[in-house]
Formats: sequence, structure tokens, C-alpha cells
Amino acid sequence: MRLLLCLATLTTFWLPVIGQYQIWDIWQTTWDRSKLYTSLNPSSPINFGSPGATASADIVVDDSTIHQTILGLGGSLRLFFDSDNLELKKAQSTNAANYNALLHTLFNPTDGAQAAGLTFLRVPIGASDFSATDYSLDDVSGDTSLSRFSISSTPSYIFSVLKDIQAINPYLRVIITPWSPPGWMKGSGTMNGGSLNTAYVSQYANYLLKAIQGFRNQGINIYAISVQNEPENSNGSYPTCSMPVSIMAQIGSALRTLMNNNGLSGVKLLGYDHNWDDAGGYPVQLMQQAGSAFDGVQFHCYAGSAIYFTECTGTYGTDWWSDIKWYMDNLLDVEYCPRRGGNPKLPGTNSCGGPGCRPIVTVNSDGSYSLNQEYYTMAQASRAILPRDVNGPWGQRIGVAVNGNLNWALRVGAYVTGRVSSTDWLRYSLVVLNWDDSSSTTWNPQPVTATIEFRGTQATYTFPVGVTTLWWYAPPK
Repeated sequence: MRLLLCLATLTTFWLPVIGQYQIWDIWQTTWDRSKLYTSLNPSSPINFGSPGATASADIVVDDSTIHQTILGLGGSLRLFFDSDNLELKKAQSTNAANYNALLHTLFNPTDGAQAAGLTFLRVPIGASDFSATDYSLDDVSGDTSLSRFSISSTPSYIFSVLKDIQAINPYLRVIITPWSPPGWMKGSGTMNGGSLNTAYVSQYANYLLKAIQGFRNQGINIYAISVQNEPENSNGSYPTCSMPVSIMAQIGSALRTLMNNNGLSGVKLLGYDHNWDDAGGYPVQLMQQAGSAFDGVQFHCYAGSAIYFTECTGTYGTDWWSDIKWYMDNLLDVEYCPRRGGNPKLPGTNSCGGPGCRPIVTVNSDGSYSLNQEYYTMAQASRAILPRDVNGPWGQRIGVAVNGNLNWALRVGAYVTGRVSSTDWLRYSLVVLNWDDSSSTTWNPQPVTATIEFRGTQATYTFPVGVTTLWWYAPPK
């Protein structure tokens, strides 16, 4: 009899209390833009209750299956490198209120803030395709000792903007990346196109070390460095450099040793940094040849279809809702802040042709700005994985499945965010894309009512066509 009582007590302890899980927080962006990253603030919660019949779409959350931690989302600041035309630079001094509002809208990570809390920034080492002129951090031909290296070749306002962002987001992770070695280190003699002269492998590794040190001396915390942007691309109209796997492996091995010997062992070293259609080629070979040197590889979205994902940009003139669907199905990061038309760009470049690359936000000449579809997709996703507590854990992806005859209509990501205190409940988040927008070929957006299964309980929510982020709290299992 005592044994039976003991078993009964244990069983009761592990059963969920019906109604203890409640959804209060819902953020939403809809296909018709009637809601744009809008906090719905429901007047009463959506309760998880006793399981019943499942809906035609049934989201099953499996918090016993925990995958990788998501470190954040972000974009590139390479467009800050045009000192003559960048509108955000002008707003910094001429429209301080809008400048500060924009930085907070993009980067503020405070829980519940009307902001995306973007965390990653990718910043060029030297010129990129969006610079006013070609330049490196050492343009003195034959300076193999790098005695003429100068971080001051970088426009000074770059560092002031980065410091402003760091003040808003203490979690900021900066990745620095060269579009090309100095021209004199290349067989072409120019930063535009060509490849590294292999006689300069050790000098180039030292050049990259000095870049890390230079940024740090300016007060910028460097999270990671990439050896070369797009090593399979040689384009004579803007800074590029073709770099075989074996050469990147040599540079990476040399740079890793230099970093470790100079107190920079905590800075991550990233390789590849090119299109994901070659995921089984170049990056695999790089890891085989120098895996101990590199912390990981990076991908761009411009070829193939799906790690560190470091470049993708939209194009002006494309369909807003189609872009939202693509981004949410292939979550990515993009560019910050050019002017309308995709400018500024390096004169004569054929990079980002046609109507021009579209950024996360477009900044106008008067300091006003407009948020593009890239912002809303990234904000919706970022909201699910930001720390709940100051300096607390980031969200981790957990198991989720969608069942039912409408399972095709929903794309769902599920996440759990830990807490600083062991007594605080964990936050469980869903990011749901409903793309049921047609009946065969006729435009016909349809909301989808779904059940949400969690720890033996069930809730119901109707997802409009668009993106919805919602969460609830539960004790550690």
C-alpha cells in the first residue's frame, strides 16, 4: 500500500497543471501590412488546457529535443563606407533624434521593446562594392613589414556609429571581413579582381591580425574575422579576390596562431563566406585541410537554396509578401541603410545591378527612414530568441512538428530561452509563417486555425496570413 501511494505521488508531481501555461505575448506582421511587427497585447490570455480534438494544423512542441543556440540576427554595415553620400552619416549630426530612434529600432535588445534587437554586424576591412573609392588599410606597395598599416584609413565615423550601437546593444557581435587584400599583394596589382600572390600569405595573415587589433584599439569588440569575402569570385569592377581552398587554409592556420599568440584566442575565425550552393565543396575541403584553425564557415544566399549566414540582400521593386515568405523560409541577414536605388556604390561597379540592392532600412536625405520587409522578418525571428534576462541565455531551437491536412500551410520554428535564476520559468516561443495565400492560382489568403500541443496540454490560435511570434512560460522539465 505504501508503494502505491509513493507512485501516485510521483505521477501527480509530473503531470502539468491545466491552465498554468498562458500565451500573453503575440507579435505579428501580416501580408497586407495592416500589422507590421505589431504587439497585439491581448486583454486575456490564450490558455493551454486539456487535450481535445486537433485542428487541421496541429503544432506539436517537443521540448525534450534541444538543438543549437541561436546567437542572434543582423546585417552588414559595409554601406557606411561611403563617406560622401551615406544618408545615415548625415543624420548622425543633422537629425539626431531620428538617428537615435533608428538605432534603437534596429538594435535595442530590451525584452518587450518595439525593436528588432539585431545583434550581428558585418563590417568590411577596407573597401567593398559600396565604398566611394578603392582603399585598404595599407596601400604602400611592397610594405611587407606592414609598417604603414593604419586603421585610420577607415572613415572615423564608422567607429563612432559602432560605439553608438554598442551602447544600445551590449550583446553586439561584430564580424570584420576583407573584400580584397591590398592591391600590391595581388597578381593583378589592384583590389578589383585577381588573386593573392602566394608569396604574401604570411603578410596577409599579419594584415588581418592588425585589423582585429586596430578595431579593438578603437573600442570595438570583435567577435569574429573572415579570411576573405566570396573567395570564388573575381570581379574587375569592385574589390574581390579569388582564393583557392589551399590558400585560405594556409592563411587561416597562420592567422589562428597569430591570434592565439597575441591574446586573441577568443576571436572566432570564419572561412568560406560565399554561396551556399557549394556547401558540399569548398567549405568541406577547408575544414578537412585546416579544421583546427577555423571555428566555422559562412554562407551567402545568392545561389542555391538552403552555420554562420553572413550576406544576402533583396532587390528594389520585388513583391513585398513574396519576399517575406522567402526570408522566413530561408532565414538570413541583409544590408543596412543605403539610400533608395541601392546607392552608394563604388563608381563603375556592376555589383547589385538593376534597380539596386534593397536594405533592412532606407534612410532619406532629411534623416527620415522607412523599414523594409527585411526588417520585419528579422524582427519577428529575433524577438523569439533574445535573452529574457539581462545577460541571460539566448534562445535554443527545440523540436517541433506540424501535423494535420493543413500542415503545409505553416512553417514553424520553436525555441526555448533559459533564465538567470533557476527558479524562474523558461520562455517558449514559436515563429509561425502562414503562407496559405491561394486556392490553386487565385489569390485567396486564408487564416489557419491551429492547435498547439505542449507537455500534454493544448491551446488554439488562428494564424493570419503573415508571420506571428508568440510565447509562453513553463518551469524547467
